[in-house]
This record gives sequence, C-alpha cells and structure tokens, in this order.
Amino acid sequence: MLGQKGASQSAARGHQEVFAYWSSLRSGGQLPSRAQIDPRALKRLLPTVSLIDVTAEATATVYRQRLAGTGLYNIYGREITGCTLEEIYSAEEAGYWREQFDKVVREARPSVGCQTIAARPGHSCSLLWIRLPLASDGKNVDMILGYDTVIGAPIGRMSSGIRAA
Repeated sequence: MLGQKGASQSAARGHQEVFAYWSSLRSGGQLPSRAQIDPRALKRLLPTVSLIDVTAEATATVYRQRLAGTGLYNIYGREITGCTLEEIYSAEEAGYWREQFDKVVREARPSVGCQTIAARPGHSCSLLWIRLPLASDGKNVDMILGYDTVIGAPIGRMSSGIRAA
C-alpha cells in the first residue's frame, strides 16, 4: 500500500509540474500556444506527454494525436501518433475522451481526471491525466497539451516497444 501511495504522490507531482509550466506561459489572460512550449522544460516528463490537434469540421471536432511520447507506447501497445480518438479507443472510451476534450475546448480551461482504459485487448490500466488548452491566437483552442501517468499496477503485461539489437 505504501508503494502505491508513493507512486500516486509522484504522479500528482508530475501533473503539478506540467500545470505550473503551462500556467507560467499564460500572459494577460491569454492561453499559451504550441510555439511557446519548450520540450526541455518538461524533459523528465516527456515520455507521457502528448499534443492533440483540434480541428473543427462540419459535423464534429476532430481530435488527432500530433505527438505521443514514447512512454505512451507502453500503455497502448502501439504507436498512436497521427491517430484520431476513434482509431485509438473503443467507441465508449472515445466518447469519454471526446467529452473531456470538448470541455477543454469549450471552456478554454484545464481538465484533470482519472480513467481506467482498456488500451489494448486483455490489457487495462488507470490513468491520472491532465489536459491543458493551447491557442495560437491566445483565445481559440487549436491544440491540447496532455500528460498521463499510470497509477496502480497495469493489468496485463506491458512492453516498451523497444527491442535490443
């Protein structure tokens, strides 16, 4: 139990770091833009950082992974960069994430939560997540900065996707 509590506290610290960095980029009530993000400032956290493009289309907003840190491979068991919500998740999970992303875009405010996902057949895990709005013009959200941490023990065997030579 103590080990899990320590892991949860560590996860919360990472989320606090990402939020504090994002907050430091805000100026005059404006949202930060992708151009302001310096990956070196988040170096330790980069493995589970993501960037999600927000594209308004005639029927719905499309959310596409522009960048998925290498640690996310462990969660999803595959590369998700370039994929839409519907290509990553089951219909139910995609609906959950669509609601969360729509809220971030609509309110132009951060959102945080915990979600158990069945990222791949036979494998599930709980994610502590944060999603932060980014806007090229300082107002209209056109990208979302994400940070995820697996909490508790993942169910099923996870692999890094990295193989020895």
